[in-house]
Amino acid sequence: MTQGIPRRNSLYFQLLILLLFSMLAAVGVFYGADWIGEEMVYEYYVNSDYSERKDELYVSRLQEYVSQEKLSTSDVLVLSKWMDKEKVLSSMLVFKDDILVYDSDYPEELNIRNEKIPKNYYGWNAFYSVQFSDGEAEISLSGVYDYQLYNYMIFAALALSAVVFVILVLMGIRKKMNYIWKLSREIEILEGGDLDYSVTVSGKDELTALAQGLECMRKSFKKQVQQEAEIVKENQKIVTQMSHDLRTPLTSIMLYTELLEKGTYKDEEQFCEYIKKIHRKTRRMKQLTDNLFEYSLVSSDQEISMEEPESEKILFYDLFSETISYLEHQGFQVDFQVEWSDSRMQVSTDYVSRILDNITSNIQKYADKKAPVTIGTARRNGMRGFYFENRISCTGDPQESTGVGIQSIKNMMTKMGGKCTVSQEKDIFRLILYFPHCEIL
Repeated sequence: MTQGIPRRNSLYFQLLILLLFSMLAAVGVFYGADWIGEEMVYEYYVNSDYSERKDELYVSRLQEYVSQEKLSTSDVLVLSKWMDKEKVLSSMLVFKDDILVYDSDYPEELNIRNEKIPKNYYGWNAFYSVQFSDGEAEISLSGVYDYQLYNYMIFAALALSAVVFVILVLMGIRKKMNYIWKLSREIEILEGGDLDYSVTVSGKDELTALAQGLECMRKSFKKQVQQEAEIVKENQKIVTQMSHDLRTPLTSIMLYTELLEKGTYKDEEQFCEYIKKIHRKTRRMKQLTDNLFEYSLVSSDQEISMEEPESEKILFYDLFSETISYLEHQGFQVDFQVEWSDSRMQVSTDYVSRILDNITSNIQKYADKKAPVTIGTARRNGMRGFYFENRISCTGDPQESTGVGIQSIKNMMTKMGGKCTVSQEKDIFRLILYFPHCEIL
């Protein structure tokens, strides 16, 4: 049995059933045609002059042979040779002067002439005149003419049953062949780039499994193309955004350096103020370029090295402790509500550290220090993780947000087989990290 396909649904089994059915149908047709043919042959043979016409045909052949060989009625051995050649004839009687001179059933009994068997002894036979070298004689022929017809009829019945067998087999195979041709045309459509065209899935055999595989491949490839298109679109958006964000501080730096170069400042205090602004804008550019570098790094196709599965607490306890200490040192209140479980997770510690650094940086930039930052446990569709929630500061500068950090977090989570979701309700910002768990310890 083909893997996943019951034996009764397999193509081999269906073909075997088709052949057996076609063979039984052909045998039935043969016996039916044979029975009808026998009746027709019998009716034709009895009610027609077929036998007489065949007798006349062979009498004509005999006359031609006798004339050619110049036979006399006494050449019984030569007459026997002629009878042996004419397979359809069963017997021949030759009468000379109304006396039997040759009987094909007893060809070597030459003394048959001495018995003087009269012609009227065979009164039910039809007699025909044949001219021999020693005078005219009358002959009577008997042949298996009806068996000849029966042989023709059997041959016709065999031919008809063979045709029925072939037609039934071809009709049975035609449906599968049409399905194969349809799949072939659909594959050509997919090769042309139309990934929205669904592959026809029909039946329960190996061809169905093939069609299902093609359909799954189409969906997977379509999803991959869509994901790549989204990545390209997101990259274009990020590049455009970063170009704008880099241009803003760069313009300011050029402006302040030009003022300093021309000496357009009032006093030393204004000079120092310009220097501080240049320094601040330079740091901003460095941060933007660092974010862009990190984004390009995690967006590449390079495979990451995942570590051995470990429990949640061992993986995240120290990282969360460092994050909380840093945020509290920056003046934030942290409400830690994580409930550790016995689930094991497989992650890249390097990626997790980068993710937490990005989250910490975003909190430091945009969170309101008057409201606590909450870190808790999240669950979704067999995945476990953590959420980070904070109130957005109304004094923050929204122009400084490029979204590169969030996108980098999403890319890193995707590479680890997890997921990152971001939501905002009024002034509450929420980021959730979902990690796939392996098993319970």
